[in-house]
Amino acid sequence: MTKPIVVIKRTTPQTVVEDVVRACEQAGLKSALDPQATTILKDNISWHLPMPSANSTPYQIEGTIRALLKMGFDDIVAVENKTVVTRPKHGEKLNKYDRVFEKYHIPVRFNFMPEHMKWVLYEPKAEMNVLHRIYKKGIYIPDYFFGKNIVHLPTVKCHIYTTTTGAMKNAFGGLLATHRHYTHSWIHETLVDLLKIQKEIHSGLFAVMDGTMLGNGPGPRTLRPVQGNIILASADQVAIDAVAARIMGFDPMRDLKYVRMATEQGLGTGVLSEIDILGEDIDRFTLKFHVGDNLASRAGDLCWFGALKWAQKLFFHTPLVNLFVAASDTYHDKIWWPLYGNKIFREWKRDNPWGRLFDAY
Repeated sequence: MTKPIVVIKRTTPQTVVEDVVRACEQAGLKSALDPQATTILKDNISWHLPMPSANSTPYQIEGTIRALLKMGFDDIVAVENKTVVTRPKHGEKLNKYDRVFEKYHIPVRFNFMPEHMKWVLYEPKAEMNVLHRIYKKGIYIPDYFFGKNIVHLPTVKCHIYTTTTGAMKNAFGGLLATHRHYTHSWIHETLVDLLKIQKEIHSGLFAVMDGTMLGNGPGPRTLRPVQGNIILASADQVAIDAVAARIMGFDPMRDLKYVRMATEQGLGTGVLSEIDILGEDIDRFTLKFHVGDNLASRAGDLCWFGALKWAQKLFFHTPLVNLFVAASDTYHDKIWWPLYGNKIFREWKRDNPWGRLFDAY
């Protein structure tokens, strides 16, 4: 059986857009997608504020668009979602996606706007791990996603609930509605179920992952950015997440339940020896990232996995959820960003070559 390909492409601010194109070519984008279908660009706005390594980058998006156009995929649409702590239109502007979309005439659709798409009942053909039990009234997904290619645009970073977050986690916001917080106690199983659904509804799957800046610490927002100078690309969502995890210093099959489960259920491979890794030698990466905690993650751990798990229906299935949303928004936007994040961002724009590239977009 042919090994899945994951490309690790070393890059610079001067060459990054073309390097993304070359990584997509090497990783088999053209054969992974249906040339007759619309292609969805699913960017990753983990935070509307422009925290380095937290969100898709404008040069990652531009390179992916250039790769698609070069290979004949000219029907391209961006789809964005919101979460309880992100505002997508705000994030699109602050992270400078709007400039790229305007340059290449890419329309943007929002999965929470009824005029853009509707949420329809879907009965998966594959056996679900948990979604059928969490959503007892049925699993609803956007009707717009059916029959279309999708290209996920995550970054290489840690996550407080899943250790790392990448291509598989990027489907979470797009395919599940605002009640997706119901799944957090079973987040690994949920990501595996969503990959099964993606394989059923999409005409093709691909991922381009930005590692120009890597996110260490309690992600996906309150990160410690580390310069990485790499781009990853693959048609195998499990394999690219496994390789990214190894770059950060994790053992994908031991440390990442979602990678291990997806591998065992035949959705891809997280076994590094079974992946054809092109470009950089993965053994040259000696990073030792650590997720750690912040105030928000400690509260979340109590509710999703700890002593207060029994009270989830009270906290998150009633208007009390608004208190948690307000607390998270206050902590991230009004406390952590002014005290820490904005300083990191300003120094990055001034002192780091990737920050200067971002500032010039």
